[in-house]
Amino acid sequence: MFDDLFEFIQRQYPAEAPVALHRPLLGELEKQYLAECIDSTFVSSVGPDIAEFEQGICELTDHRYAIATVNGTAALQLGLTLSGVDAGSEVIIQPFTFVATANAIRYCGANPVFVDIESRNLGICPQKLRQWLLDNVEVQQGVCVNKTSNRRVVACLCMHTFGHPSRMDELLAVCQEFGVLLLEDGAEALGSRYRGEHVGHHGDWMAISFNGNKIITTGGGGALLSNDESWAQRAKHLGSTAKTPHPWETSHDQLGFNFRLPNINAALGRAQLQRFQAILADKRQLARQYQQCLQGSGLEFVLEPDACESNYWLNAVLCRDQKQRDHLLQLGGEQQLQLRPAWTLLHRLPMYRDCLRGDLATAEAMAMRLVNLPSSARAGVLDA
Repeated sequence: MFDDLFEFIQRQYPAEAPVALHRPLLGELEKQYLAECIDSTFVSSVGPDIAEFEQGICELTDHRYAIATVNGTAALQLGLTLSGVDAGSEVIIQPFTFVATANAIRYCGANPVFVDIESRNLGICPQKLRQWLLDNVEVQQGVCVNKTSNRRVVACLCMHTFGHPSRMDELLAVCQEFGVLLLEDGAEALGSRYRGEHVGHHGDWMAISFNGNKIITTGGGGALLSNDESWAQRAKHLGSTAKTPHPWETSHDQLGFNFRLPNINAALGRAQLQRFQAILADKRQLARQYQQCLQGSGLEFVLEPDACESNYWLNAVLCRDQKQRDHLLQLGGEQQLQLRPAWTLLHRLPMYRDCLRGDLATAEAMAMRLVNLPSSARAGVLDA
């Protein structure tokens, strides 16, 4: 039933067994930059590679400021802390996301609230967000308060799922109507564009990830993106243990985080940034080829939303039902292909079962049907 799909995947990655879901593409340039960093002895939290990497991210995403962090989860936690998320607050997210989105909220002592997604882009649905707010909150002296929990609803943290941009104009309008911050979890969305603009310009800030399975990698790593100078300065200060500048004294003016990206990781990232456009072009070409391969297969390829350009970080198909999904996963495994279902929906995890939530019918349906396909950039990119 899936022979044509399996043969197509194996042709794209002939040297791999098993074929990975998403692996990094590393070559001689990465080795060169890492060797230079080692020779410099600046391998920890200071060094020239960090500043150059941050500047490269700014140029790629059209942001004024980038603050590199040890991972994407740390970037989320740092951004949420600076946005006033604390033990007396709630943040609205979708249940169809990686667990780090919710974990970062809990690390702040706050509570996630789950609102449903839309099937077109697998991101939080603006209409369902607005309906949940209408049904559950009241605005008291400019503060959005949950009538059930009596906690402040500080923000909506939208997720650009698999690199597909959410409907940012509509989400921003809803958030502004209720006095809620709009924040962006772009862990998977480096290079994705919404109406011609790189994602990350609608929310107060956006977090991205450079984990080993992302479109480019620093090994571990992440970043916060912002266009606000004062905010970026505070983020850098708080993420650097809140250390106060002084020629010799070591002092700190508040409780900070040790979240800075090591220079050796930034060196790897600098090399990866030089490959980024070639990687992005190859991944978009792979998505087009998947779409052609799947025509008439009975599987629905997940396309980029209208007026958007996705980085197609992970390609995905929708099966007819869960039975077909499980059959595809089983047969793919037998062919040594790393196919994966969507994440376990967050409200089904033991630590989040008691969280407030709206009707999640679309998320439930998508989770039962979706399968991610191998999506690594292909080896020829190293020669580009």
